[in-house]
Amino acid sequence: MSLLDRLTYVGDEEGPSFGEKLLSINWILVLLLTLLTGVGLAMLYSAASGSFEPWASRQAIRYGIGLTVLIVVALIDLRIWMRFAYAIYGFTFLMLVAVEAMGVVGMGAQRWIDLGIIQLQPSELMKIAVVLALARYFHGPTLEEVGHPTRLIVPIALVMLPVGLVLRQPDLGTAMMLMMVAGAIFFVVGVRLWKFLVVIGLGAAAVPLAWTLLHDYQRERILTFLDPERDPLGAGYHILQSQIALGSGGLFGKGFLQGTQAHLNFLPERQTDFIFTMLAEEFGLVGGVALLCLFVIVILYGVIIGLRSRTHFGRILAIGLSFNLFLYVFINVAMVMGLIPVVGVPLPLISYGGTVMLATMGAYGFIICVYVHRDVRVPRRGLQSEL
Repeated sequence: MSLLDRLTYVGDEEGPSFGEKLLSINWILVLLLTLLTGVGLAMLYSAASGSFEPWASRQAIRYGIGLTVLIVVALIDLRIWMRFAYAIYGFTFLMLVAVEAMGVVGMGAQRWIDLGIIQLQPSELMKIAVVLALARYFHGPTLEEVGHPTRLIVPIALVMLPVGLVLRQPDLGTAMMLMMVAGAIFFVVGVRLWKFLVVIGLGAAAVPLAWTLLHDYQRERILTFLDPERDPLGAGYHILQSQIALGSGGLFGKGFLQGTQAHLNFLPERQTDFIFTMLAEEFGLVGGVALLCLFVIVILYGVIIGLRSRTHFGRILAIGLSFNLFLYVFINVAMVMGLIPVVGVPLPLISYGGTVMLATMGAYGFIICVYVHRDVRVPRRGLQSEL
């Protein structure tokens, strides 16, 4: 056993060797992620009216970096990630704090840190860090212990501290995703249903107060969602143009590079938040459903990997990160269809964006890490003294 293995050894199993890990990487899942990215590159090429510049070429480079990150994360022993889960959470939380002090302002929000080669959005990385920290925390307690209210104080704090910072940026969409992912993990680990009902009831009672705390543009988005035609050339412009493009695509679409709403610049943010609309206009309902089916396969793949893991930490981690991808897809597609208010959530691997690309590939690196180490056992009792 190597020195690194000795330092991270927990339980009675040494775990797979480096060569075994490399061979056992789930390359089918990597291929599916590559296929999704290929669709994204094609749509970014179309968004630039048949040019790889300025979006497709940069996104391809980001995917190459993201693939490297995925493989590195997947090959590191799962017990190492469990050991350093809280440290990763703490470091990511400090980056969120740094946004408050030195964050870059863009589109009216302060969400990024300028690192020179990339503008990093720590809130996207926080989605992974929160899942890691919650998976680490809930690895130890039994089902009966999880049912005790005092056991939920720490995990709730782990979630609400970054949510508070994200709301200050302001980024309501990411804050909601953090809470929903945490809610899903709480459900998976066995938190009683009545506690969710209590939280929902308290949330409903706090709606009037929450409305007064929203920024003007956030209130406007909600009002526009309820009636998009109240301001067709202002706040309702995005969603109305999106719905027109979705409808004009029909069953089979207008053809690649032939979308009028996008290429005549009626459709805003076609390379980021509304890229699914452009795809549906060019490839129709069939193309849109095919893309969603591909996402469903990737998400279910991650859930199945989680269910097969012998480690409770691995199960929570894979299922939590898979649910995070589901939220990305659901919110983005529902948003562009006008089913929910516009909240600025991109479509992973399809929309243009560096941090989301790296975060998505990193998340699936963790999921594949769970797959590679699916037979490694980590005891749930005595964990604090072992680690």
